[in-house]
Amino acid sequence: MSRIRVGVIFGGRSSEHEISLRSALSIMSAMDPARYEVVPIGIARDGHWYLYHDALAMLRKAVADVGELACADAPVSLLPQPGGNALVSLGGGRVASLEGAHRGLDVVFPVLHGTYGEDGTVQGLLELAGIPYVGSGVLGSAVGMDKELQKRVLRDAGVPVVRFKSLERSAYARDAAIALRLADELGYPVFIKPNALGSSIGVTKVKRRADLAAALEDAFAYDRKLLIEAACEGREFECSVLGNDDPQASLPGEVMVEHGHDFYSYDSKYLDPAGASFKIPAELPEPVSRRIRDLSIAAFKALSLRGMTRVDFLATRDLSELYVGEVNTIPGFTSISMYPKLWEVSGLPLPRLIDRLIELALEEHRERAALKVTYKRRPGS
Repeated sequence: MSRIRVGVIFGGRSSEHEISLRSALSIMSAMDPARYEVVPIGIARDGHWYLYHDALAMLRKAVADVGELACADAPVSLLPQPGGNALVSLGGGRVASLEGAHRGLDVVFPVLHGTYGEDGTVQGLLELAGIPYVGSGVLGSAVGMDKELQKRVLRDAGVPVVRFKSLERSAYARDAAIALRLADELGYPVFIKPNALGSSIGVTKVKRRADLAAALEDAFAYDRKLLIEAACEGREFECSVLGNDDPQASLPGEVMVEHGHDFYSYDSKYLDPAGASFKIPAELPEPVSRRIRDLSIAAFKALSLRGMTRVDFLATRDLSELYVGEVNTIPGFTSISMYPKLWEVSGLPLPRLIDRLIELALEEHRERAALKVTYKRRPGS
């Protein structure tokens, strides 16, 4: 039986480029070489695409502990198109060869966190190419990335979210006082967040009016729209979801921010080794644990997600109130990432988790391929 040829796409043009590299390394290292033929596909910060050794060189340049990876080294048809042209440039003016009997990719595992990868852009590219891929489709990815739209959909579906306001950079430029009015309506402290970004990049906790302008300037550097969210002081939890039509939720875990950090920021996640600790699984009463899992599945279904997502929760200290903070449709797979860790304590180790995600991608593709794309009149109609 031939191995499944998996293209792992990593890097990308987003501010989460480095995190993507580390996630991809974890995923590729955990893939069974007897079952999978891994095709590394790197996207540099300037948007150029690289294959094989060029992609691994890009990975090694940023991540010191790459080691040896068993990857394919034969020609591959990358995103084939009728007429024999490549769909994407590979850098240096080169394109992927599509001539002859080169075997294409069986499935793609996008490990692109943030914009230009997690937001439906790459998913649309793969849809056009007719290649199965891991994770949510164009719609679910786009809605999952857009925090304001995500919260509106969840709220309408009866999934609790914190109170929030959105603000466009153009509106703020016309009337800077509007931000003060929105924050005052919510009450301090508030969180300022870029609307479509992850890993807590550009996020600031604002405790007083005097600090609002600096936080807005920081968030607007990453996005043209931002969210102003009411704070929920208490505890933070995360839950992993896996599946398509019948999604399953893992045991929840708790994030505990430490070492003087105000919240689970980029610094506490990735830069300060003592910035946060985790209880996996979380120590919770069973009804609360079940509520978190039920809400995770409800959010997954409401947002039309597929394959995987991580759902982040905010809770009051006494656990009387739970809110979905956001979903992450391409969650991290680094050594400290909660998504794989939560599945591991729930009985699904990383190699088997990857197997299941690829199975779900192929299953979703088969079901989509079976749908009609043209209309045929029935005889006599």
